[in-house]
Amino acid sequence: MARPLLFFILLWTLALLLLGSIVHAVGASLACPDWPTCFGTMMPEMTDGVFWEHLHRLWAGALLVLFPVAVFLTRRAHPHRVALFRLGLAGIGLLLVQSVLGGLTVIYQLPDAISTSHLALAFLFLALVTVMLVRTRPETGDYRDADAERRLVRRAGLVAAGLVFVQSVVGALVRHTDAGMACPDVPLCLGRVIPPLEYPTVLLHFLHRVLGIVVAAVTLRYGWLVVARTRSTFAKKMATAMAAGVVAQVLLGFASVAGRLAPPYVSGHTLLAAMLLALGVATAAHAWERASS
Repeated sequence: MARPLLFFILLWTLALLLLGSIVHAVGASLACPDWPTCFGTMMPEMTDGVFWEHLHRLWAGALLVLFPVAVFLTRRAHPHRVALFRLGLAGIGLLLVQSVLGGLTVIYQLPDAISTSHLALAFLFLALVTVMLVRTRPETGDYRDADAERRLVRRAGLVAAGLVFVQSVVGALVRHTDAGMACPDVPLCLGRVIPPLEYPTVLLHFLHRVLGIVVAAVTLRYGWLVVARTRSTFAKKMATAMAAGVVAQVLLGFASVAGRLAPPYVSGHTLLAAMLLALGVATAAHAWERASS
C-alpha cells in the first residue's frame, strides 16, 4: 500500500507544481491577500484568480495529510530501513517549511527570494518522493555488468537532475524578477547572439537560455551513453524519456517567449522541468539501490 500511495503523491506534487505555475502565469499570486485564510475564510468564493490561488493552497494542504500517511505505511512495510524512514521525516519537515514560505510569500507581497525558495523546496520535495518511490520497488536484478553500469547510470542521473534543478531555480528567478521577456526574440536575444549584459534582467534571461543549452547537451550525451552501454531496461527507459523531454523543454522555452509568456506554454515549461528532475533522480536512485541492496 505504501508504494501506490507514494506514486500518487508524486503525481499530486507534479500537479501542485503545475498549479503554482498557473497561479503566477495568470497573475493570481495575491488573489487571496491574507494567509492561511482567503478573505478571512477557508471557503472563499472560487471565482477568477481566487479559484487558482485557493485551489493551489488546498492542493498543497492535502500533502500535509497524504505524505505522513505514506511515511507511516512505508515504515510498517520496511521496519528495518531506518534511512528510508529518516528520508520520510525530512520530507515532512520540507512540507512544513514550504507551508511557512507560502505564507511569507503572501504576507510580504511576493519577494523574489522567498518566491524562488518556495519553488526550489518544492522541487527538492519532488526529488525526495521520487527517491522513496524508487527505493521501495521490488528487486529485479537487471544490471549485469554491475559496477560499471551502476556508476554510469548514477552519474548520468545525478548530473542531469543537478543541472535541471539549477536551471529551474534560475528559471524561477527569471519569472519572479519579471525577466521573462527581457529577450523578446528567439533564438537571438535583442537581435544579438550575445546581448548587452549590463542589464540585470537581460543577463538573467540570457543565463537561463545558455544553461538550457548546457542541460540539453549534457542530458542528451548521457542519455546516449546509458542506452548504448547498459542493459538495464529501467535505466534505458529513463534515459530515453529524459532525452525526449529535454528537447521538448527547449522548444517549450522558445514557445514561451514567442507566445509572450502565455500561461499554457509557461506552465507546461515548469511541469516538464519537474518531470525531468524526477526522471534524473529516479535514474540515479535506481542505480544506487542496486549498489546498496
